[in-house]
Amino acid sequence: MTYLLTVYRALECRPDTYRDWYDQGNILKERMDYFGALISYEKALEYYPDDYWAWYKRGMILEDLGMYEEAAESYANAAQVKDDNYWAWYDQGCVYLQELKDYQKAIACFQRALSHSPGDYWAAYRQGEAYRLLKNYERAITFYDLALGARPRDYWAWYRRGDAFRDWGNPQEALFNYRTALDIRPQDYWSWYQQGVILQELQRLPEAIACYEELLKIDQDDRYAWYNLACCYAALGQQEKAINCLREALDIEPDICGELARNNFVFDGLRQNETFNDLLSCYSPS
Repeated sequence: MTYLLTVYRALECRPDTYRDWYDQGNILKERMDYFGALISYEKALEYYPDDYWAWYKRGMILEDLGMYEEAAESYANAAQVKDDNYWAWYDQGCVYLQELKDYQKAIACFQRALSHSPGDYWAAYRQGEAYRLLKNYERAITFYDLALGARPRDYWAWYRRGDAFRDWGNPQEALFNYRTALDIRPQDYWSWYQQGVILQELQRLPEAIACYEELLKIDQDDRYAWYNLACCYAALGQQEKAINCLREALDIEPDICGELARNNFVFDGLRQNETFNDLLSCYSPS
């Protein structure tokens, strides 16, 4: 508080001082007075338009305020002042990737960040994400590989690499990647779930069942694990187990799971089963 007052007193005496405006911006930023900080950085830039840090921190403040287009522009101005600075390019890329969903611009920014820090995990990983979201899976995998070169046991790079192979139509490679992610995080819900879904689609039903059972050890109230178990058992002709699992799913989410069961051909073999029909009747919409 004393320093804050000192800064304000200095400004009263020298209102055209870049350093005092910039320091005030930093103090107000720490106090989460984002509008005050924004005004201070902009006043600093009036007197020193080519200051990297004022542009960069202005970008941070605009992000905090949810003004993402303006934040990206501020980071771009910082990068123009210091073209070889990693952070202005990286943070600009993150805004384009995560907030503005402009994946082409994100890729361009991350590429510039990587040119200044070639072995950087985060710029490589984020560039992989941008390519994956553009459905350019081959390029995405290339950058996940680059990220894994920096962090060989990184859960997210293995998991998203699995997503890329899955969406690219290569389920076997996807399974390998999800299993590797599980080696790193054995209790990870999503890696078990993705494996289960792929194995179910491949008709490797006992293996899919094992995955869904692992899911239920993590979350015993997961409706999709119970429902998918019911589908697997129905496909195997194990009607009693299918009905028991479906009952669990309906107890948790009757509307969604009931609608799915009524329209899924995998349950056609149970349509004449009285217990199955009674179960669906109990959970029918009123």
